[in-house]
Amino acid sequence: MKTPFKTLILSLSLIGFIACNANNKKPQEHLAEIVKTEKHPHPNKQFIKVALLLDTSNSMDGLIDQAKAQLWDIVNELSYAKYGQDKPNLQIALYEYGNDGLNGDEGYIRQVISFSNDLDDISKELFSLTTNGGNEYCGQVIQTSLNQLNWGNNPDDLKLIFIAGNEPFTQGKVNYKDAATNANEKDVTINTIFCGNYSQGISTNWKDGAKLTNGDYIAINHNQKTVHIASPYDDKILILNRQLNKTYIGYGSRGRDKVAEQAIQDRNASSYGYANAVKRSVSKSSHFYKNSSWDLVDAIENDEVVIEDLKEETLPKELKGKSETEIKAYVEAMKKERAIIQKQIQDLNVKRTKYISEQAKSKNNNSLESAMTKAIKEQAKKKKYTWN
Repeated sequence: MKTPFKTLILSLSLIGFIACNANNKKPQEHLAEIVKTEKHPHPNKQFIKVALLLDTSNSMDGLIDQAKAQLWDIVNELSYAKYGQDKPNLQIALYEYGNDGLNGDEGYIRQVISFSNDLDDISKELFSLTTNGGNEYCGQVIQTSLNQLNWGNNPDDLKLIFIAGNEPFTQGKVNYKDAATNANEKDVTINTIFCGNYSQGISTNWKDGAKLTNGDYIAINHNQKTVHIASPYDDKILILNRQLNKTYIGYGSRGRDKVAEQAIQDRNASSYGYANAVKRSVSKSSHFYKNSSWDLVDAIENDEVVIEDLKEETLPKELKGKSETEIKAYVEAMKKERAIIQKQIQDLNVKRTKYISEQAKSKNNNSLESAMTKAIKEQAKKKKYTWN
């Protein structure tokens, strides 16, 4: 039979044992925590979130062509944004509306892709868009994007909607003013892009739709062909892009398909001109182009995969049968090679941008990309974002 004194001693010993184990983890566990903290000092990093709502009715072929041709211009411009010393993340969502091929009960609206940082997926979905119809309900597509997308609660995030079309802003059962009220509650700025005459856009309430959230109203010539200016640096950048692709190591169930998708989106960019392929190559050299869901280099760098846990069947053919040491060495070599190539592309792009700027001084750019980047920069300043 235990005495009260012995019971007290045993209880204190047990409490001490639990506390000791809680505060004295294994050295490697403690080291892992330190490394993780140092590697990711800003867990709540800022995001630039852009929802692009495109009218895909019959009259909007030119708008869709501009979006396809100018996606990489927009991404590249955003890649230079900074918040303090940090480079924000980018997420893009895409909706189509006004297309008679869509469900009328849902307002002829479709979420093409939710917020995503996968630039290849965004490009793929953008190139899948076709026009047909229709009935364009601006208030409803804005409200749908506000309801469906994860806008988050970080006050430092830059949260923007860009809606482009050419029918009256008042159409449909959802009042655009109610949608704007909801946007203000979520700290989302609505920017309206009227495809047509500036005065006509004002008379059909596109300007008012932007004003309610302190957004920008812009009118563009959506049928204007995108003009890409060639530079003396394009060939070198495209050669480097092919070398860059070889540094990606597809793994898991998605690996092979995503490596193929990367090449397909390179070709899609090329279909809009040689210089547009260059712009995509520049985007791929930026910090926005991350593929940890299928690329072993990015996955290991982001602590999403541990080499020791990889199964043989998930590995690409070049790594099958290799030891952990050999796999680590190969991944590290690809990581270093990629960093060198990306730096070379960025350096060439500085020269390319300067050259194009000189060539384009006298040209009036009335395009989707120009309208979007101008609005983004102006609104970013209010949240203390800067550009390099």
